[in-house]
Amino acid sequence: MRLSRYFMPILKENPKEAEIVSHRLMLRAGMIRQQSQGIYSWLPLGKRVLDKVNAIIRDEQNRAGAIELSMPTLQSAELWQESGRYDAYGKEMLRIKDRQDRPMLYGPTNEEMVTDIFRSSVKSYKDLPLNLYHIQLKFRDEIRPRFGTMRSREFMMKDAYSFDLTREGAEHSYNKMFAAYLRTFDRLGLRAIPMRADTGPIGGKLSHEFIILADTGESEVFCHKDFVDFDIPGEHTDFDSVEGLQAIFNKWTSLYAATSEMHDQAAFNAVPEGDRLSARGIEVGHIFYFGTKYSEPMGAKVQGPDGKEHFVHMGSYGIGPTRLVPAIIEASHDDNGIIWPASVAPFDIVVINMKAGDQACDDTCELIYAALTKAGKDVLYDDTDDRAGTKFATADLIGVPVQIIAGPRAVANGEVEVKDRKTGARETMTIEAAINRFVA
Repeated sequence: MRLSRYFMPILKENPKEAEIVSHRLMLRAGMIRQQSQGIYSWLPLGKRVLDKVNAIIRDEQNRAGAIELSMPTLQSAELWQESGRYDAYGKEMLRIKDRQDRPMLYGPTNEEMVTDIFRSSVKSYKDLPLNLYHIQLKFRDEIRPRFGTMRSREFMMKDAYSFDLTREGAEHSYNKMFAAYLRTFDRLGLRAIPMRADTGPIGGKLSHEFIILADTGESEVFCHKDFVDFDIPGEHTDFDSVEGLQAIFNKWTSLYAATSEMHDQAAFNAVPEGDRLSARGIEVGHIFYFGTKYSEPMGAKVQGPDGKEHFVHMGSYGIGPTRLVPAIIEASHDDNGIIWPASVAPFDIVVINMKAGDQACDDTCELIYAALTKAGKDVLYDDTDDRAGTKFATADLIGVPVQIIAGPRAVANGEVEVKDRKTGARETMTIEAAINRFVA
């Protein structure tokens, strides 16, 4: 992608409305634009990151055996009246009527709709276990949307829903998502700690929030410091192994960890003083097991091996991609801008032409750009005629992991400079060596 042809509206000044680092940097880097209170457009640079986040989420959901579908954003109020949540959910739900005066709502979550899909199609225990998920926009009319897309009214959610014949089966499905979430956040460059959590309006008997530690977190969290060094389940994790997944769950719940709503000061005091960690945290995922809370009122049942009908046991599992993007920034930035983990960076490499219009610089940059693009790298080529300082500031701001800098003096010697955005380390090397480093 040539920067001269790309849409990336950089802001030179810090936006006054931005209260936290991620909101400020997302606006400055031209990733998002506010359309109304708590509602944002994702501009091209931001969407590239969001798409990469979603790809990792999707990959790990599929690995764990979940199956993707797509459900509508608008839902019939009748389904929510069946479950008993229509009146109980509160003002966060946007309630509307269509032209036939039928009550509708803009879905804040999809337990009712997916239960309706299940009950109309699945009749036998032989079709279980089943986990259905989608990645979709939601709407919750937050009383105080803030921090950009960290807490917005319209947001994207990956929500998955499991169906099992028994509680034991449902707990295994819960453990699948528990392990999948640990892997997902690790691949996004985050250390997420599962903490006992309140079930809130979703309801249920078992719930964990996945929290990353950050100074700008919304609430205080409490945990044992050893969580920071726990090993993440590997890519060859057997998601069919009941014992293996239970061992992962047991390990990651063996030490104290709780959100402020579930905090037990006496239990926390029992942790050795040097091992206590009290910090601010950002919720990036939330999982629930709620048994037959929805299947009973909505009649979602299957025939069991005993020939009798049984209400299915369910769980739901949410991740907010539009919240994850600012969370990654909160965890990875410096005074100059964003530092993206390679897995979600909008571009792998930015090629900076220090003197656009100079034949030698132009030819060198074109050569590098073509070679790296052919090798499958996402490359941003800064071919603008901006000043050197502006080019460097832009490259640092948008956080691309690698910068290849071609200036007249270096190019005359057959060389370019390669900069690592995270460490700031710079290395001068031949043009061929620079290409080979990232093509190999």
